[in-house]
Amino acid sequence: MTARIASSLPEWLSHLDGCEVKAGEPLAPLTSVRVGGFAEALVRPRSPDALVALLRLAQAQGVPVTILGGGANTLVGDGGVKGITLRLPGDLFPEAADVGEDEGRITLGAGAAIVRLVNQMRNHGLVGAEFLAGIPGTLGGAVSMNAGTKNGECFRVVEAVEVATADGVGWLEKARIPHAYRHSELPPGGVVTRVRFRLPRGDLAASKQAMDKDLAYRKSTQPLSQPNFGSVFTNPPGDFAGRLIEKVALKGHILGRAQISTLHANWIVNLGGATARDVLGLITLMQERVKADSGVELKPEVKRVGEFLP
Repeated sequence: MTARIASSLPEWLSHLDGCEVKAGEPLAPLTSVRVGGFAEALVRPRSPDALVALLRLAQAQGVPVTILGGGANTLVGDGGVKGITLRLPGDLFPEAADVGEDEGRITLGAGAAIVRLVNQMRNHGLVGAEFLAGIPGTLGGAVSMNAGTKNGECFRVVEAVEVATADGVGWLEKARIPHAYRHSELPPGGVVTRVRFRLPRGDLAASKQAMDKDLAYRKSTQPLSQPNFGSVFTNPPGDFAGRLIEKVALKGHILGRAQISTLHANWIVNLGGATARDVLGLITLMQERVKADSGVELKPEVKRVGEFLP
């Protein structure tokens, strides 16, 4: 069961200019796994200046800011999220493309869906980001967790990232952002606002064929038709989390209304009416069983936000 947060807003937030503010907003519909409680304040800025003003005000008032993005790879606690839950509109920033004879640069807002990059890549005769096709979520989230598949990761095609903080907005070249497998280190309190991608020209037919092949494989091996948040754990060095979980006979295991997928053991699906407690219980069970069997400590890929009820 989820706990509803009070629907009243602090006076200073109720009159914040340039933002859409909703109190006590349910967050489960905004996540790909469809579980979780309510936001104390769900805020969507209507301009870059409003975003900076919001971050500055939150810092001054000591109010926590949680970035939701597209809600993929995110588990919201049943107790909801205190403070500000920030969601950037997909059209908050203008798009831009600069395409030359051999390569091109595409700049997109962090609130845009990942598929927007794939579409713009094809529209401008570019290739190189095929591995991102079919991944849910926003470009800001993709950068924050260096999203990808076995065929590549986000930072392979990133040239620079624009980040907003309480002090303003500025671009960071890729070399200034430490990143690794499913991880990047952005400035503390920073919010990704835009991303500039650098891609080569190439064979569009081969690019489409690669994406179609990868999507067909994913549909046959992953439960894409059920609410989920993608891979639960990062793959340990030299192995696969799914193999280790299947080895301890947890594939298909059900807790409450959440299930370890029968298609892929490193995925959890919502059977309808699952709670964050159900999902977290499965995550803990998977970690304990694999640790006892093989000594491997599985590291969650999923970001947890909000308060989790006992």
